[in-house]
Amino acid sequence: MIVIGLTGGIASGKSLVAAELARCGAVVAEADRWGHEVLREPAVRAALHARWGAAVLDTTGEIHRAAVAQIVFAAGPDGLRERAFLERTTHPRITDRLVAWLEQQSQRHDVLAAVLDAPLLHSAGWASLCDVILFVEADEAIRAERARARGWTDAQRQARQAAQVSLCYQRGRADLVIPNSGTREDLAAQVAACWQTLTRHAGRTNFRKLVFTNPPESS
Repeated sequence: MIVIGLTGGIASGKSLVAAELARCGAVVAEADRWGHEVLREPAVRAALHARWGAAVLDTTGEIHRAAVAQIVFAAGPDGLRERAFLERTTHPRITDRLVAWLEQQSQRHDVLAAVLDAPLLHSAGWASLCDVILFVEADEAIRAERARARGWTDAQRQARQAAQVSLCYQRGRADLVIPNSGTREDLAAQVAACWQTLTRHAGRTNFRKLVFTNPPESS
């Protein structure tokens, strides 16, 4: 089984690439979903409540994710400090879920590839679990337009992007780049070609040498 990690800028189209890979036959995990589940754990909820007070709880007593986002993506050292606290609290639990999920998928004989769609793939250390890293690339103006269509302000998008490792770093650590500044049909063709390249050599001991002429240095 090949483990494929997806990286790219905010609104670059990682979820679309994941969906196309799923159409090809891959199984897909979204780290954000596990992040939401972790926030519902009593121990995590108690830790966040103790640090930030009732302002981060909704009317049912669960974590209000928008309120947390406002704190951890704030500009300056305060935002960095609070984001680091959140990551220390949640990332180990997300990692546990990820490792367990990958183990489950590896036991299935019908799974050729598992895809990890995780915005923090590099900074959380999850890239080390992947055999292949795909970078989804889209022009800045297109990403900004897509984010606005989702209801994000430019400031929100930029704050989220600043919380990740740089796009230059992500691209430099990628094995393959998937362009996504065109149509959905263009993207589907790119992903299908990528899938054929990867699965043709799946399971072979010299996989990386067969697929990548000049693989990037290990991160």
